Amino acid sequence: MSHKFIEANGLQIAYDEFGQADHPAIILIMGLGTQMIAWPEEFCMGLVDQGFRVIRFDNRDIGLSEKLENSKTPGLLKLLLLSRLNLKSKVPYRLLDMAHDTVGLMDALDIGAAHVVGASMGGMIAQLVTGHFPERVLSLTSIMSTSGRRGLPSPSAKVTRQLVRRPKGTGEEDYIKHALKTWSMIGSPGFSVDQDVLRERMLEAYRRSYHPMGYKRQAAAIMASGDRTKILKSIRKPTLVIHGKEDVLVPVSGGIDTARLVQGSKLELIDGMGHDLPRPLMSHFAELIGSHARQQGASQRLPS
Repeated sequence: MSHKFIEANGLQIAYDEFGQADHPAIILIMGLGTQMIAWPEEFCMGLVDQGFRVIRFDNRDIGLSEKLENSKTPGLLKLLLLSRLNLKSKVPYRLLDMAHDTVGLMDALDIGAAHVVGASMGGMIAQLVTGHFPERVLSLTSIMSTSGRRGLPSPSAKVTRQLVRRPKGTGEEDYIKHALKTWSMIGSPGFSVDQDVLRERMLEAYRRSYHPMGYKRQAAAIMASGDRTKILKSIRKPTLVIHGKEDVLVPVSGGIDTARLVQGSKLELIDGMGHDLPRPLMSHFAELIGSHARQQGASQRLPS
């Protein structure tokens, strides 16, 4: 499908929308270095079939959205060290800036309040949208994300090295080889995927947009943004936390901590799920999120 473009928070943002404009809105926010097409169309339509208007979009610096090409970013290993020492680092932007992008997209689309759903880094952004702009959020769903609280279990050194390391070259095969190795480490052990199907998905993402510097700047934003404990404790919006029990990138303790901090939240832990969104679970995710959102009433529009 052809994507639309709109100005949000001063940036050109690529987005898709599904469903009727007068239905309650669900905003889908994707994770680190991952394009909006990682929210499959069948998942989006599963939410539409439940009566929602669904918007997915490319975060800044990734996919077809605007790139911040003139921004200087420190090396990721240096940022990781500074983060672990709880020291400030200078980065082009932080996760709160990306939360402003989400609200800017809602403004541009005349969406007064929405159900906000985020995966991984997108979950972190969704948490910040909910905490800083509660009047714009009907409900929050945080998937395979974390509170960022210091002291929580981290990924292994092997997984961290793989995430920091970039492909040896910039060609398709270099990217596919690297992406397949990453997936083999962090994917869902309980849900096998045909390697040819997986390769096709990765090739689609590469050919749509390959932008490693955007990945680096987004990773820097995560590392520089730190602990969300205080903001999570302030959230009073209905919250659903979904996490895989086999997640080696963002260990399940991150999801449990998020649910513990948000008053009255619901926690859904899934056997066999790692750090991805397994296709066999998409209808289950759509039902969980749709059911959670349906309990929160209708969307509102901005006053004209």
